[in-house]
Amino acid sequence: MRVFVTGASGWIGSAVVPELLDAGHQVVGLARSEASAAALTAAGAEVVRGGLDDLDVLASAAADSDGVIHLAFKHDIAFSGDFRGAAEADRRAVDTLTGALAGSDRPFVIASGVAGLKPGQVSTERDMPRVEGGSPVLIRAITAEAVLACAERGVRSSVVRLAPTCHGEGDQGFVAGLIGIAREKGVSGYVGDGANRWPAVHRLDAARLFRLAVEQAPAGSVLHGIAEEGVPIREVAEAIGRQLGVPAVSVSAEDAAAHFGWMSGFVTIDAPSSNDLTRKLLGWEPTRPGLLADLAEGHYFRAPAGSTA
Repeated sequence: MRVFVTGASGWIGSAVVPELLDAGHQVVGLARSEASAAALTAAGAEVVRGGLDDLDVLASAAADSDGVIHLAFKHDIAFSGDFRGAAEADRRAVDTLTGALAGSDRPFVIASGVAGLKPGQVSTERDMPRVEGGSPVLIRAITAEAVLACAERGVRSSVVRLAPTCHGEGDQGFVAGLIGIAREKGVSGYVGDGANRWPAVHRLDAARLFRLAVEQAPAGSVLHGIAEEGVPIREVAEAIGRQLGVPAVSVSAEDAAAHFGWMSGFVTIDAPSSNDLTRKLLGWEPTRPGLLADLAEGHYFRAPAGSTA
């Protein structure tokens, strides 16, 4: 297959590209910078220059492909306060890409998330997010629903819901953020009793799931990129503390915002999630180290962490 990948040089995309190439596929990656283009070329992919706002470029690349994996998102503006703008740009890109594929029965796979699906209970692929209200986060949920609905327009669409923690060497996401806070504060914190759970998946296991999705997923499939159903945050904090040589301590809910900053809303999430249906549908079996084992390997601690870019 000739697969067009947006976000091809990002955290997940840079693992998806070699996964596809190793399976014998041709990869065309979207690159908005010289550095991204060079990385894709070095990996063996073809490069299309442009960004999410270049709708003509997206439409042309999708039309020339045998399938699309959409991973790009404007994280830079989202994390600087304009999540709505990022989500709206994503929706325009998705509409453009699916429009180019309509009536072809070619695959279109996007990334979504499981956080907030069913707080405090184990969510499954059958659970759907609530899309009422005007929260910008809901725009992404509505976009995912629109992608699934494209199955009725002749697109073999699927949504891969990722764990909030896609870990592995080089991660600069939530786990790196917690490590950075622990370095700064001199303690590795969790809120309350720390019993709330984050599902987790290794980046390379997630990459394999995206490949399987573009190859095999039936139209309208919801897939869970979850390797571990739920890792208690207290255990994560304790693992970080052991590596940094600092104590793991409870932070009260009242003090969470001051201690964790922008991460305070995420560190209290309780979002256990199942992957049973995904495994049965695609035969996906995660094989990489779990989150705590990955932390124990030490690569998260070789240099100061904490960037969330």
